[in-house]
Amino acid sequence: MTISLRTRQDVVVVDPERFVAAARAAYREAFPEITEERAAEDIRDVHEAAWALFDRFGRLTAEAPARSVVPGRRVLDRPDGLSPAGERQQIVLNDPQPLQDYGCFMPEDYDPFAVPPGA
Repeated sequence: MTISLRTRQDVVVVDPERFVAAARAAYREAFPEITEERAAEDIRDVHEAAWALFDRFGRLTAEAPARSVVPGRRVLDRPDGLSPAGERQQIVLNDPQPLQDYGCFMPEDYDPFAVPPGA
């Protein structure tokens, strides 16, 4: 039996500068030997910031989003500059080919998030 968990977390970056600063701080928490200057060199943009936060917390925000967020209304005052915008998880049983079976190179047309027919 194969169990596959597909996860999606959406956030709106309402303040890119706060977002990048929060990512640099999380990076330095994970690696205390890293200086502020080195963190600024390693995390220069929103894309690198997203990976740094994901590496640190396994998600883009340190905590799960509040369930009381009003649809379409952004949270503007978070210290990380993010407004949580939704999260979904899906469990798929018996995916016929788990990711491991592809080795290092997945086919270009393969969508690892698609649910296979019959699964």
